[in-house]
Amino acid sequence: MKRIALSIASLAAAIAVLVACWASIAPAAHAETTTTAAASSAAGDAPIVETADGPVRGVATPAGVEFRGIPYAAPPTGELRWTPPQPVTAWSDTREAAAFAPVCPQGPPSPWGQSEDCLYLNVTAPAGDAASVGGLPVIVYIHGGGFSYGEGADYDPAKLASEGAVVVTFNYRLGLLGFLAHPAFTASPSGATGNFGYQDQQAALRWVQQNIGRFGGNPRNVTIVGHSAGGLSVLAQLASPGAKGLFHRAVIQAGAFALEQQSLATAEQAGQASAVALGCADQSAECLRNVPVDALVANAQPSFTPGYVDGEVLRESVGSAVASGRFNRVPIINGTNTQEERIFTTLGLSVTKGATIQLPSLNIDASSYVSTIATNFGISTTKAAVIAAVYPLSKYATPAHAFATLNSDANFSCPAYALDIAASRYVPTFAYEFNDALAPQRDVPDALGEPLAATHQSELQYLFDLPNASFPGALSADQEQLASNMRAAWVQFAATGAPSTDAVSWPTFTTLNPRMLSLDTPASEVEKDFASTHKCGFWAAAALFGNH
Repeated sequence: MKRIALSIASLAAAIAVLVACWASIAPAAHAETTTTAAASSAAGDAPIVETADGPVRGVATPAGVEFRGIPYAAPPTGELRWTPPQPVTAWSDTREAAAFAPVCPQGPPSPWGQSEDCLYLNVTAPAGDAASVGGLPVIVYIHGGGFSYGEGADYDPAKLASEGAVVVTFNYRLGLLGFLAHPAFTASPSGATGNFGYQDQQAALRWVQQNIGRFGGNPRNVTIVGHSAGGLSVLAQLASPGAKGLFHRAVIQAGAFALEQQSLATAEQAGQASAVALGCADQSAECLRNVPVDALVANAQPSFTPGYVDGEVLRESVGSAVASGRFNRVPIINGTNTQEERIFTTLGLSVTKGATIQLPSLNIDASSYVSTIATNFGISTTKAAVIAAVYPLSKYATPAHAFATLNSDANFSCPAYALDIAASRYVPTFAYEFNDALAPQRDVPDALGEPLAATHQSELQYLFDLPNASFPGALSADQEQLASNMRAAWVQFAATGAPSTDAVSWPTFTTLNPRMLSLDTPASEVEKDFASTHKCGFWAAAALFGNH
């Protein structure tokens, strides 16, 4: 299973203060084109599109057209390692765009190979001529994987695109290559301040603004979507001044677990420790840029939380940016799955307090329940006993079920609810909870047993085909209908800023009327008791007492 995004915010900080009104982002200009990729594939030929950097030849498919492995930034290698993404060198001959590019360096193998030269994107457009209607809405998907794993090619968006959108997936720098903070880079002539992976994402969005009209998309109507680390990335782009005007709607899936980012000073201390571990005791940029890429991957710290307040890419934590209204104000969809932590509990892990941590034991029992809670949150056993009393073992099938439930509420569900409250004061906000307990497990078999629950990543197969998933999985007829409804809602939101369709009526979330949509079979319904179900009042109060 791909390692999932790290860190967890202070719930109290997330719910803090909030005021104000919504203002939309000014539309960006785009190049006029006369031929779109979708139109050129009408005869079944391999389509050719003239991008701003040079011509590319894609692949005609039964559902439309695909362009794979288009460079959106120069290879971040050599002297460009740990610098902001640089422009692509233009080409004149037609570049083949039929195969995915290598993925950014990471732990597990990839069918496409790995390389530091990895800043490429993929475009999927449905069949038909989008130029005649002024361009289709554009969805740019940011993959998850804990900022350490993953690639755009993990997600096949053909079905999503067939609902009437041009979909872009892409790779961005991961792990130490993407997020190493170090004074040697901050002071370099390039002016780099770190958060290189977030800067890559902005470079991909700038490419979309410049080129997507040539593929049948509308650069004035771009929606960024992300799951887990990708969802946190969406929040980072909402908070980043550098992303202003590059997108017009945002979808956050299981990404509100890290509403508070570390300081630049803290991140640079960790970066200096990494430099020593990599054999660069002199702390020089030259030494670090000569470290073999395999060593960088091997020395990436599992608890490393990418993203920090550097004063440029991020001027403040994402939670405080949204709570204060200092963010790129666009309509938002935000949601979680029933028990996000269930998959981690199965693995003996927990995503909490800024890190993915190892639980004391894979087998949580009655005797270790309170001590596991204490270790997990870094609190005293007295405070852990209070939490245990709110989640008494008598109400759950096993201690592991109880722990997965409370940990999910604390680390995912309630921070997401706090984000809904904050965002809804400024922008149209639509909230959801994905609740299909029978969703196939595509990465890690469920070891907890009944009662089942939707967990981290369960909803992805309803939006995308997952060609690189660890296990096959087929949806039932009811689940296929839910998947179709979800894809239609995501595209409708991308097109209009509101996700309601003929099949699904999706209410707006407001502080006074905090309704959200329960995505489930056989039918999705409005959910009004999310906060009480997940005990968000308790977790908000508990956060005020600190960690001791």
